Amino acid sequence: MPAFPEVSLGESSNRSLCDANLADGTGTTMGKMMDRSKRPLDQISHEPQMRRAIELAVSARAKGNKPFGALLADFDGNVLLEAENTEFSENDFSCHAETNLLSMASRKYSVEQLNDMILYASCEPCAMCAGAAFFVGVGHVVFGLSADALAELWENNNPNPRVLDMSCRQVFDTALNHPVQVVGPIMQQEASAPHVGYKIPWK
Repeated sequence: MPAFPEVSLGESSNRSLCDANLADGTGTTMGKMMDRSKRPLDQISHEPQMRRAIELAVSARAKGNKPFGALLADFDGNVLLEAENTEFSENDFSCHAETNLLSMASRKYSVEQLNDMILYASCEPCAMCAGAAFFVGVGHVVFGLSADALAELWENNNPNPRVLDMSCRQVFDTALNHPVQVVGPIMQQEASAPHVGYKIPWK
């Protein structure tokens, strides 16, 4: 199967990644992708992609943002897009890692293509990000740290955080005609590392 090219963010910004020359795919390629995407998510190894998402979370924290990372991959494990949380650097609290990623993805790929891709998030997507994934057309989500585990890690340094008490599965369960397959939490010990001792730098 012709694979989408892997894109490495390195030290580049999310904005520069938007300008990367990514393949759009063809009808033939997408047909093969759709055949492959029928494999259940729990029969695929997710470790390399999740470790990369966690690395992106570490990078976001180092830049003064919240420690969250996300990436988009195909079913062969090729990384297509990457993004970090940029809430404080962009002064925009809607700039979660997932929404940054999905904004780029919706400009690059069709709904049909996105339906056969996997969104990897270092932490369970919030209700906003889960809703964005659904409306953009992503058909598969894998997350590391659960929202409940995150709340426990944050409770001492970040009292009374602004959160919606709704799991991503609850959001996706309302998508009756366009189901989203979810796997998670996975690799929670590794995914928790970027959040240890983290305090939100409210400005």
